[in-house]
Amino acid sequence: MLRADSQVLQRRQHSLSVGLANTESDIIEAQMLRYRVFAEEMGARLPTRTPGVDHDHFDPFCKHLVVRDEDAGKIVGTYRILTPEAARRVGCYYSESEFDLTRFQHLRNNLVEIGRSCIDADYRSGAVITLLWSGLARFMSEHNYEYLMGCASITMGDGGHNAANIYNALREKHMADLEYHVFPRNPLPVEHLATEAPAELPALLKGYIRAGTKICGAPAWDPDFNTADLLLLMPMSQLDRRYARHFLDR
Repeated sequence: MLRADSQVLQRRQHSLSVGLANTESDIIEAQMLRYRVFAEEMGARLPTRTPGVDHDHFDPFCKHLVVRDEDAGKIVGTYRILTPEAARRVGCYYSESEFDLTRFQHLRNNLVEIGRSCIDADYRSGAVITLLWSGLARFMSEHNYEYLMGCASITMGDGGHNAANIYNALREKHMADLEYHVFPRNPLPVEHLATEAPAELPALLKGYIRAGTKICGAPAWDPDFNTADLLLLMPMSQLDRRYARHFLDR
């Protein structure tokens, strides 16, 4: 069974368990999953020291939340978590490579960043993401962190039209207050890409929005991953009560 941090709830759903990876081998396995999803499946350009392993200079500072299929003996889902204390050690948040976070300055002591979210292609039925969210919610609650931040990535496979349409569809009802707006360093030209077609939200982004997450400004274009990234902010005090009960009571 996967060894997990004692402060993060470990649960089973059929043969699935969730917890923080505590061994180097588990972390490498999670990074290999990331490589398969991001590089091999999505075509991202990943600077890596080891073939088949997604690794950057943030990884040693992060905690790695993983879901393991105990019967199959493999990791099938992962998030990496950068705490405010770790962000101070590394010198910044990962999102700062894409956004100016000046207006988040007063949140930094209580701001956790999540990223590199991925799930094995054979496990995308909803159970794995539910366990990952449960683990995240438990981590935030038990460590008394108030703000959760991360990027929602939207494929640019269609040239960015759907990403622009998604931003326009969300900006009126799901935009954070002005004091929490961020500014993309490489902005997606929304005004040139938006069309009249209906916005098609990725399932993960749809789940974030339903939980009460707010978008914090216009999307950035990430050329390495060929995605449009929306920065999201979730004050845990504003987590939708249905979601809070669902994830914290697991």
